[in-house]
Amino acid sequence: MQQTEPVAEPVAEPMPGYGQLLRLGYGSLAAAVRSCNDCGWELARTTWAENAHLGWGEVLLCGLAALGWTALRRAAARRLFRPFGEWCNLQPKDAAKMPESAWKLLFYTLSWSYGTYLLFFTDYPFFYDPPSVFYGWKKGMDVPTDIAIAYLLQCSFYGHSIYATVYMDTWRKDSVVMLLHHVVTLTLIAFSYAFRYHNVGILVLFLHDVNDVQLEFTKLNVYFKHRGGVYHRLNDVISNVGCLTFSISWFWFRLYWFPLKVLYATCHSSLQTVPNIPFYFFFNALLLVLTLMNIYWFLYIVLFVAKVLMGQMQEVNDVREYDVEDSKKTAVAKKKEGGLQLPSALKEGMHLKNGLVKDKRL
Repeated sequence: MQQTEPVAEPVAEPMPGYGQLLRLGYGSLAAAVRSCNDCGWELARTTWAENAHLGWGEVLLCGLAALGWTALRRAAARRLFRPFGEWCNLQPKDAAKMPESAWKLLFYTLSWSYGTYLLFFTDYPFFYDPPSVFYGWKKGMDVPTDIAIAYLLQCSFYGHSIYATVYMDTWRKDSVVMLLHHVVTLTLIAFSYAFRYHNVGILVLFLHDVNDVQLEFTKLNVYFKHRGGVYHRLNDVISNVGCLTFSISWFWFRLYWFPLKVLYATCHSSLQTVPNIPFYFFFNALLLVLTLMNIYWFLYIVLFVAKVLMGQMQEVNDVREYDVEDSKKTAVAKKKEGGLQLPSALKEGMHLKNGLVKDKRL
């Protein structure tokens, strides 16, 4: 009998420097663009039909889970978060926003903890060896159950988040960008599952969820520092420290590690491992859009920290200045009053409806 030689796994080489990684990644992307002879609709349609594996049963399950998240959030807000805010005697505006942050903190803590388990407490080497996300890739390959669970949780939650941003969350200055972020994220999650790029998807989700945990925890401490008509210094200190660590981790996870690990793997390593990898431009374009949105939000963070350091803000009121529109409307309303003093309860109630700030425009 003829003996077959075992196929050796690619050996992980030492990672080059940050600047070299970026040059390699973007250089590979540019070279792929130049070498693309037929990137039209017909090729895209054929590639989708040959490589996508996403059944209607999986889509239906994800949709039902998204409805479940929405129902669970409404129940938690009505039965848990709002009664707790009333018991703590929060200010009306803070009480209206608290359920949203509490819900997001609960989910992102769960999702990031699960992502940490997958990357650091299992045999997956994706964090320490990013090119390994494409080792052994083939179309239609089986998705491990533990990764499939993570995808179901994340995909259904971002489907719920698109609805929640418009109809449930406080409308903020960057809500349109947040809505775009949810659409891009949901597209990346669904398509990466269909094309079996689930390994790199777990890495992307891990690098993003940690900042959301810090953000929502910091915002909750902002809401709780004035309760019962009393100022609580501990919550104020925690919110200030949380703002600092959030700013640092945002840069480190989303603007340093994300290009270093994810973009390098998808733009450069993917072509080395799978030369004819399907929908190369589509996924990298979405990842670059995600990077631009991370830079956009980081500018908010830098401006916020600059105002604090320059003494223009005496305390942390909103970690990323989301509610600038509210402050502008308040100033305009005061001018229109022309000296007429409205009762404080009426002023606070003008922007509240059913416990949520409802001033939405698209």
